[in-house]
Amino acid sequence: MRRIGGHLHALLIRDPYDNWGLPKGHLEQGEGAREAALREVGEETGLTGVQIGAELGSIDWYFRHRGRVIHKYCTFFLMTSSCGELCPAVDEGITRCVWVTLDEAVERISYDNAREMIERTIVIVREGHDLPIDL
Repeated sequence: MRRIGGHLHALLIRDPYDNWGLPKGHLEQGEGAREAALREVGEETGLTGVQIGAELGSIDWYFRHRGRVIHKYCTFFLMTSSCGELCPAVDEGITRCVWVTLDEAVERISYDNAREMIERTIVIVREGHDLPIDL
């Protein structure tokens, strides 16, 4: 999240399938979920200095790769970034990164399970829970 023009915004990425979603990835050897989340956001969006906060939850989905069905899990965290320019990881199939209001993120995001993460973020913000940094 980032505050722009007085309003909180969420960062969305456009993936290789031309769908809007959230940055995500995989664990590397010896890495925990929090470390992986920070690394993946940096790799996919170019942002540095990201602050990580509360766990939002996990999602899972199935996809086919080389004739095999893969079941993937991903844990999301509330993160904030107060500065830095976006640079999508085109080599990873990320074609665009954009900051959108939280309400617009709910409308634009292509995946129902990722939309739930934005909806949880809205609840956290509206209930006044602490953010990782003061935005």
